[in-house]
Amino acid sequence: MSIEKNKVCAIQMATGPNVSANLLEVERLVTEAVENGAGLVVLPENFAFMGKRDKDLCALREVDQDGPLQEFLSQLAKRHEIWIVGGTIPLEAHDNSKVRAACIVYDAQGKRVGRYDKIHRFDVNLVEANERYAESETIEAGDQVVVLDSPFGKLGIAVCYDLRFPELFRKLLDKGMEVACMPSAFTAITGKAHWDTLVRARAIENLSYVVAAAQGGFHINGRETHGHSMIVDPWGNILARVPRGTGSVSCKLDLGYLASLRRNFPTISHRKL
Repeated sequence: MSIEKNKVCAIQMATGPNVSANLLEVERLVTEAVENGAGLVVLPENFAFMGKRDKDLCALREVDQDGPLQEFLSQLAKRHEIWIVGGTIPLEAHDNSKVRAACIVYDAQGKRVGRYDKIHRFDVNLVEANERYAESETIEAGDQVVVLDSPFGKLGIAVCYDLRFPELFRKLLDKGMEVACMPSAFTAITGKAHWDTLVRARAIENLSYVVAAAQGGFHINGRETHGHSMIVDPWGNILARVPRGTGSVSCKLDLGYLASLRRNFPTISHRKL
């Protein structure tokens, strides 16, 4: 007897430079999630590869709609008959020295139903940790806001550093977003300071669910990511969370509750600016 796949799931990983090993881990985690009733799975940013240098990502660059990582996601969705929000994978950019950090969504037949290219790039210096990040040297920014119809509600797609820009989420809301899907790889320092606050804020101010799938652990490039993948309801309650390491969180979403909340607490319609 088949399990009713009515839950959403956020997968957490500590991805390394071995693509085959990472994909095997994705397979294992997704299979466990499906056995637990997941029908929508969100993968973390860079689920397939985190190398020693950011530029290493360019070696995996794929043509849009043609490549092993895209085929892997399509077949995984089709085999398990689930929707997959495919973290990010590197696709060709206009600049041949860069990639697009693309989040591709597949439906339960393995059909591609949407693509979002990360808009905001993480260019910061974390002085206290002697860490520097310059994603703009490798990643070409996207410029399109994406909301998709699904059996789990209208999915708004954003990636990691996008979380700090509420105006993007307002654009998603204006396109009908009910569930924000957030593949991420927050650093340990920024995550400890801001992750919970930002994820809950985006849920509260947009009266939307947030499904935030993160990297969480130590990586071969010396980076440490925060983890704490979570699912948050439109009132800002954390429904499920996994702290560090590999794992997943799953729960059902109640779109009736979301609609009732938006009707009875209509802050969205009270906007003036």
